[in-house]
Amino acid sequence: MSIGANTRRLRIEAGLTQATLATQIGIGTSMLCQIERGTKTLTLPLAAEVARVLDCSIYDLLDEEVSKCKTA
Repeated sequence: MSIGANTRRLRIEAGLTQATLATQIGIGTSMLCQIERGTKTLTLPLAAEVARVLDCSIYDLLDEEVSKCKTA
């Protein structure tokens, strides 16, 4: 899964709407939509904020991306 797909999955598992998560991390809903679709990337500080709000680690957001690096 991509970072955006992981963000979406974890947001849904946490029971948050896009609007709620976007507000809590200080961005607009449209930007969060773009992140989840993979058309915008997360900065490291924003990824840390997403992880904090979703109560997960940055590695949970990167999950498959990290695995790809290990096998490459």
